[in-house]
Amino acid sequence: MSSSPEDRRSTARDGRGGHRPGDPGFTRLRIALFLAGVATFALLYAPQAVLPELTTAFAVTPGQAALVISAATLGLGVGLLVAGPLSDVVGRTRPMLVSLVVSGALGLAVGLVGDWNLLLVLRAVQGFTLAGLPAVATAYLREEVHPHHVSRATGLYIGGNALGGMSGRLVTGLVADLWGWRSGLVAIGVVGVACAVATVVLLPRSTRFVAAEASARAVLVRAGKAASDPVLWGLYVVVGCLMGGFVSVYNVLGFRLVQSPFNLSVGVASLVFTSYVMGSVASSTAGRLADRIGPPTVVSVGVLLGCLGLAVTMPDRLWVIIVGLVMFTAGFFAAHGVASAWVTSRAARIGAPIGQAASFYLTSYYVGSSVAGAFSGSVWSAARWPGLAAMVGALWLVALAIAVVLGVVFVRRRAAG
Repeated sequence: MSSSPEDRRSTARDGRGGHRPGDPGFTRLRIALFLAGVATFALLYAPQAVLPELTTAFAVTPGQAALVISAATLGLGVGLLVAGPLSDVVGRTRPMLVSLVVSGALGLAVGLVGDWNLLLVLRAVQGFTLAGLPAVATAYLREEVHPHHVSRATGLYIGGNALGGMSGRLVTGLVADLWGWRSGLVAIGVVGVACAVATVVLLPRSTRFVAAEASARAVLVRAGKAASDPVLWGLYVVVGCLMGGFVSVYNVLGFRLVQSPFNLSVGVASLVFTSYVMGSVASSTAGRLADRIGPPTVVSVGVLLGCLGLAVTMPDRLWVIIVGLVMFTAGFFAAHGVASAWVTSRAARIGAPIGQAASFYLTSYYVGSSVAGAFSGSVWSAARWPGLAAMVGALWLVALAIAVVLGVVFVRRRAAG
């Protein structure tokens, strides 16, 4: 009697154990996905460091300049709805590798565009092509890594995301100070291409993937499982709120620092993005803690830390802002890193397709980024930093409330056996 695809996927996960620490494949996998995360988020957020320069170069308002980020994140959100289900059928590694190579090439082109509308279109296309990595990476890790080490491996991948977000903004800002914003964006395109090549060479091919049925009906049934579970829905909303607030803070921060009383140059202002290093550390540490004390507690603590950090950024003192930003960034990446692993774990437990669940999670992530990020420039123009902090704080408190509710449900179910 033939088995179903779900049975075969379960057998593949349980029968071979997957990569473990100490295995050559585990080391290659972690390095490859770390570099892939660097490339993806460097390319996605590089223009954030030069938003003030874009307002001058294209004669647009801060609110319009923020669209260069929102266009890419919206394109990525749409792409996730395609890449996730596609990876359940064609495999995990191919979408990731194609995504990185094409997006790196587009990154080179972004710095050469001379028309504002064309720049927004190109960024939307680049966002769409970038979707192949984040839509698939957590599903790939769930299948190819031993279950006891998934959170650890996912933490390093999220750490690569953090480093990519930092390097994209930092390199772009510093190069822009020397040779202009176009050179800064082209430099990040070069970084993206280099990381893509390294990932193609290093990433182990899937050995435990089992293709799902490709019919439209089967795709809809799988999507229904990933869309109907209340715990997954809660996590989708949590990450949408968190990311909406996170990208809003970094969209506006550059405008705050280049104006009075700080009057920093774009390159010097971009140095605050080194706080992403703490995000990388926090995501890896949070992943290990989640294996010991449970995801709900770690997610809730991460959100609380971020809220506290946001409050610390209020005074107009640079060193105080940096301290608050480090706390805010660490809290975000701790919560996001654990929540993303929680989604795939939950999906596997209830029999939902993990690729589809990961796609829904990240679609919410980027919808939150696109919607809140698009408003951030206007909020800054109308109410400056206090108004922006109030908007972000409200979003994060919603996320905290949901995380606490999910934690109560989690504890009750564990107590019930």
